[in-house]
Amino acid sequence: MDHREALRHHGDVDAEPGLLDFAVNVQGDGPPRWLRDRLADTLDGLGRYPVAAHDAAARAAVAARHGRRADEVLVLAGSAEGFALLPALRPRLAAVVHPGFTEPEAALRDAGVDVVRVLTDESDGHRLHPDAVPAAADLVVIGNPTNPTGVLHPADDVAALAAPGRVLLVDEAFADALPGEPESLAGRRLPGLLVFRSLTKTWALAGLRAGYALGEPALLARLAAPRPHWPVSTLALEAVLACSEPPAVAEAERAAERLVALRAEQAAALAAVDGVTVLPGRAPYLLLRLPDGRGEPVRAALRAAGIAVRRADTFPGLGPDHIRVAVRPPAQVARLVAALSDALTAVAA
Repeated sequence: MDHREALRHHGDVDAEPGLLDFAVNVQGDGPPRWLRDRLADTLDGLGRYPVAAHDAAARAAVAARHGRRADEVLVLAGSAEGFALLPALRPRLAAVVHPGFTEPEAALRDAGVDVVRVLTDESDGHRLHPDAVPAAADLVVIGNPTNPTGVLHPADDVAALAAPGRVLLVDEAFADALPGEPESLAGRRLPGLLVFRSLTKTWALAGLRAGYALGEPALLARLAAPRPHWPVSTLALEAVLACSEPPAVAEAERAAERLVALRAEQAAALAAVDGVTVLPGRAPYLLLRLPDGRGEPVRAALRAAGIAVRRADTFPGLGPDHIRVAVRPPAQVARLVAALSDALTAVAA
């Protein structure tokens, strides 16, 4: 796999149909019934173009959710659209904190932007060191919690990356999967701060493409400058509106609390497998390190057993013996644990 292919590799490639999916960090097979019904109610309107009033309502709901103004919200066709728009900010030097989600770097490099990688290290729990970011970087990109390490950086450490003349992008795609959304900067106003949020994971809406950006109105206008007319579909606008209303936010909080318990149980079960190291983290996925040289054959053995996991060597700073697994229900975890134990034993033999 070449450099560009590695940056563009995502878990959906690993999760082929028919496999038990631990590769994609989406909770559930589809949105809850109430959300399906809400989206279905908009179908009769699909003969019309998306309207400004619908966008305004979605922005108002997001703003109320985060204690912001509506002009500080930009509804996106998923966070991926936001990453694709980053070159519109015309950065001279972008610093991307890794290991982290690779799509921002891929979009920037494709646009000819100079990118420097700031690598965190497993030896200190992939802690963020703000002073490691070059002062010359006028765009800094970091995930919080970070994908795939699951590390949740202190908000003050992330905020310390803000600087005059710099855009600080914090990808909070998994923030709503943590009870209380600790360390989030979504409600903070810092010069140059952009926060991206996604509905994909908590609400099982990967196929719909819905998310939003938070930031200063002038900064959002720069980001949005290249967009075509009607960039966000009527269905996605309704999803953003529905999932930002208080009952949905409360439902997401309850789901996050359940995930904490499931994650702890899954981490303990995996750590009990001989040869598996479960790295510290708090996100709805776990980063595992396998014994040297066993990552690739173990992934192949798991696939042969009908289980997909996310290869992690495509994340800068990680190697072929790292894999990422999503948090799943206990019965599925038991199957993963058994298959992983068998695979490690077979590979060792």
